[in-house]
Parts: sequence; structure tokens; C-alpha cells
Amino acid sequence: MLVTGFPAGAFQTNCYILAQDGSSECIVVDPGQDATEPLVEFLGKSSLTPVAVLLTHGHLDHTWSVEPVCEKFGIPAYIHPDDRYMLSDPLRGTGAALSAMIGDTEFREPSEVIELADGDVLDLAGITVTVDHTPGHTQGSVVLRTTADTDQGPVPIALTGDTLFAGSIGRTDLPGGNHDQLLASIAAKLLVLDDATAVLPGHGGATSIAQERASNPFLVGLSGSR
Repeated sequence: MLVTGFPAGAFQTNCYILAQDGSSECIVVDPGQDATEPLVEFLGKSSLTPVAVLLTHGHLDHTWSVEPVCEKFGIPAYIHPDDRYMLSDPLRGTGAALSAMIGDTEFREPSEVIELADGDVLDLAGITVTVDHTPGHTQGSVVLRTTADTDQGPVPIALTGDTLFAGSIGRTDLPGGNHDQLLASIAAKLLVLDDATAVLPGHGGATSIAQERASNPFLVGLSGSR
């Protein structure tokens, strides 16, 4: 499986592209600010066509380009219903802090929006993706899990959005955030995963469940149980 990405916009939000080797189809995850042009360029060079955009949550730095990308390729966006309102009214999810950056820009939902639920198993572009609802950073945050076959064997992957980072966790001081709920989500949905699970966060570099379990200061005292 091809798993690649690039940091986009002022927020340096990781936009990911997932595709099976030899496939002409792919999945896009979290196309943020200024992501459309580099994404379209990469897809063209790679002869890939997206079949869906998956959103780990509704914050504008992750959804800024979702509507233009979906409309260009005629594909749906997937988001948890608790965050769907932010697609058309992003300031409700961030407060007034971003109003100057947004200016007169108008945001709207893509033509087709599909709502995600905890435990959903999606089959898109030949890739199986499991959805874990992980409220705390936002009420509609999700983790997207899949498995990549490599020369060393299958590697589980978790795209964690802003729930878990390398050495840190998501902020909870924006509307809908809840610190205790976030820790509970991490314990219930991430710390139960295999240590070998690769963690691809919404910002910053990749890590692993083993690394975060061992050294993330925010996870001290947490243990996983489903």
C-alpha cells in the first residue's frame, strides 16, 4: 500500500493519500488549507483518482479544501455527524480566533456527505478502513485504522487526526473539547492497539503506539481496555 502525505497551509496539517499498489484509485484524508493544488498535482503525477475524502474531525485546518476537492472529483466526504456543522460554519468549532484569517471566504458542504459512526468498516479503493469514534478534541473526532502489507509483513496503521500526536495529545480548549473525554478515548481506542501500530497524526511526524505508550507524558497512568 502507498501511504504518503504532505503538510498543508499555515497550520501544517498533514493531508494523507492511501492507495493499494498498482491501483488507480485512492483515499484522501484531511485536505486542509492550500491542499488542493499540491494534492491535484500529486494525484496527476501518480495517475491516481480519489474515490472519497475522509475527515478525522471538523476543524477548519483539516477541512478547508474538502469542498473543492470533492467537487473536482465528484466524490463524497465522510465525517462524524457531531462535527458536520463545521463544514459550513467553521467558526463554531474554533471561536473567533480564525475570523481574520477566514475573511470573506465562504465555506459549504460538499454535494455528498456521508456520516461516520463508531465501528464502521469502509471498503474504499480496495482498502478496508475501520472507524473509531474518539471524542475529546472535538465531539466528532475519529481515528481511521487500516493495515498496510509490506515486505516485513502487515503493519497496522492508525490515522489519529488531532487525538494523538508524537509526544502530545490534542488541545481541548476549543468549543466541544473535553480533556478527560480525550484521555478516555485514547485509553479505550488507541492504547488497546498493538505496539507495532504506526500512528500518523494530523500534525507533525509519525510515531507508534509503542513509542507513545512508553514516552508520551500525557499518557502516564493510562491503560487501555475496550
